[in-house]
Amino acid sequence: MRWQGGRESENVEDRSGMPAAGLAVGGFGTLVIVILGLLFGADPAALMRQVQQQQAQAPRQRDPNAPVDPRQEELKHFVRTILADTEDVWTQVFKEHNRTYKAPTLVLFTGSTKTDGCGMAASAIGPFYCPGDEKVYLDTQFFDELSEKFGAPGEFARAYVIAHEVGHHIQKLLGRTDKLDAIRGKISKEQYNQLSVRLELQADFYAGVWANRANQMRNFLEKGDIESALNAASQIGDDKLQKEAQGYAVPDSFTHGTSAQRMRWFRKGFETGDVTQGDTFDKNKPL
Repeated sequence: MRWQGGRESENVEDRSGMPAAGLAVGGFGTLVIVILGLLFGADPAALMRQVQQQQAQAPRQRDPNAPVDPRQEELKHFVRTILADTEDVWTQVFKEHNRTYKAPTLVLFTGSTKTDGCGMAASAIGPFYCPGDEKVYLDTQFFDELSEKFGAPGEFARAYVIAHEVGHHIQKLLGRTDKLDAIRGKISKEQYNQLSVRLELQADFYAGVWANRANQMRNFLEKGDIESALNAASQIGDDKLQKEAQGYAVPDSFTHGTSAQRMRWFRKGFETGDVTQGDTFDKNKPL
């Protein structure tokens, strides 16, 4: 993808290079926790609670003498540019619907860091959006895992990850996240998981809408980019991850959707570019 030279967002808080703190959950990170739970026979929910309790309160400060990593600096420019593209797209989309877009802050960190609304964030959890403070948390080392562990290389696969998490911010602004939180504990775990799947698939759809609109603005897509994003969506489907971890899938435990569903909703967002086409919560339509 042709991203170099684009506007870079100022809504990035760089905590990378600071000593690690202690651990929050959500977005892509939940998948990692689920995998760990399945592999070691632990309850993923209990594991997440345990992880969040491991918090360090010591002040953190970047080492001014630490060497500059050119690759990490390039990734930071990439993240800022993609975030700026999401700002441009969603500002335009919200304006079309007579609303004002409030952009999220993206926090870059190394190892772990404290959030203002979701406990602690850690590299092991992966990128996620915290609705409590309306920030996206990202350790750029996850991009290596995306390529090496999940088999989803390419810059546009990375851009998809960022756009997906910003998609959760869109849901927060539109009230969808609060509606889901309001019924937590009032329905069965299986029912809540089904709604979580719909939430994640809608974020995939929003990522597709962003790709469509951003390409119209800057013509940054190159051959293979959309396939790269679709591959990333496929590699992190609940069914694929569970089969790799334990040899079979348990649909009632899905929280993000199957590979086919994730690919379908990203593709739909990209092909339509129409935010009104992404009602994944319409139970009369198949996911």
